Amino acid sequence: MDVRQDTAAWKHVVEVAGAAGRPVALPSAVAACVEDMGADGLGVSLIASGQIRTVAHAADERSYRLEDAQLVAGEGPCTAAYLQRRIVEADVQPAGGPWPVFMRTAAELGIHTVVAVPLLVGDGVPVGAMDIYHTTPFPLGTADRARLTAYGRILALLALDAHPTLIGWEQAAPETGPAGYPPVVHQAAGAAAEAGNVPVAEALARMRAHAFSHQQLLDDVARSILAGRLRLEEDRDTPPG
Repeated sequence: MDVRQDTAAWKHVVEVAGAAGRPVALPSAVAACVEDMGADGLGVSLIASGQIRTVAHAADERSYRLEDAQLVAGEGPCTAAYLQRRIVEADVQPAGGPWPVFMRTAAELGIHTVVAVPLLVGDGVPVGAMDIYHTTPFPLGTADRARLTAYGRILALLALDAHPTLIGWEQAAPETGPAGYPPVVHQAAGAAAEAGNVPVAEALARMRAHAFSHQQLLDDVARSILAGRLRLEEDRDTPPG
């Protein structure tokens, strides 16, 4: 732990919150990190028991879409940082890369680099990750890594404050990437499976395919299904891969 970086990061969070007349909470910490790192976006995803993932906060609509793209793809730098419990850097490669669906979305939104930072509490227990987005190259120096690690600890604490149900997480990280989605997605997948007489896993794959093909948020696709505005059995999309 770098005490100087931790102190500087906390001080900046407090300053940003005070200037905006807001409490010291997740939104003010995100705003402080974006400003401090000269970022063009930032998203925070939380993972409970390695199964449920939710976008806890995003700096803007583009950041939210990038976080949602990782839900659609079922993988991405956020998952890698969470599993490896370390900072993960990635240059956007629109034609490929380790996470093709996420990379394509990031390229379409003008993102050049992504830095994913695990949110750790206690003795290195991960509760999620934050993704910092830049539209230009952003090589990390030693000081940058220390500052981002400090912000990761701050955001982890504030995330637990905003989402107290995370306090009951299982301390062992999963062997594979988090497979869960927000409750509304599970509900919609169940409804779509029943309507189409298909397994839930296939219904979820169809939902992801529809979201990817139509450049929609997975949450929005789920809500359209539950509201009766979308019937996947009439859809011709195929899962991304």
